[in-house]
Amino acid sequence: MTVLYEDNHLIIVNKEAGEIVQGDKTGDTPLSEIVKAWLKEQHHKPGNVFLGVVHRLDRPVSGAVLFAKTGKALPRLNDMFATHKKVAKTYWAIVQNRPVQAEGTLTHWLTRQEKTNTARAYDREVPGSKMAVLDYRIIASGDRYHLLEIHLHTGRHHQIRCQLAKIGCPIKGDLKYGAPRSNPDGSISLHARNLTLEHPVSHAEISVTAPVPIDKLWLALSAATERDGQAK
Repeated sequence: MTVLYEDNHLIIVNKEAGEIVQGDKTGDTPLSEIVKAWLKEQHHKPGNVFLGVVHRLDRPVSGAVLFAKTGKALPRLNDMFATHKKVAKTYWAIVQNRPVQAEGTLTHWLTRQEKTNTARAYDREVPGSKMAVLDYRIIASGDRYHLLEIHLHTGRHHQIRCQLAKIGCPIKGDLKYGAPRSNPDGSISLHARNLTLEHPVSHAEISVTAPVPIDKLWLALSAATERDGQAK
């Protein structure tokens, strides 16, 4: 586990693909429990350690995850993430098919498919749908793949995965949304790259960038953004 930021009220860690943020029916140890154990040992805390789950990343996704360390910070952070105010999330995604436009805004209406745990995107509002909006731009390209930077305006179930698939650009390794093959480690090539927020107590701005997975393609495309000065 890599800690990206920590103070008295919150902690941000770099989640690895395959880890679950919060416990589920699999019974696998969630990241929240790993962080609690780390805090207990690191700070020599007696008894139970308080840790609040503020947001989640899908299991095959990597990147920055924020947890609250105090009961004072948790409701404030929950409100920020629910209203999308005073917080900004930037994602990187690798796709094989190049979007028709190098950058743009995607607006769809999403419905959730409970049986398959997927979302479906529509070009217009349909019964039971919720509006989903994101901005994207190509920040690097290789021989076969392209790296997109994505900013969310809404937070819908599988939003990035579903909306990119809708425009014919499924994320590399994402079999649920039309990728032709899986990644060897079971991940999908989606990474929560940056998290910027107003501190819930001090109100100072915090901005944390999560290193990309140790993978040849991720590292090559990431290096390309640095050479071209494209990444934010």
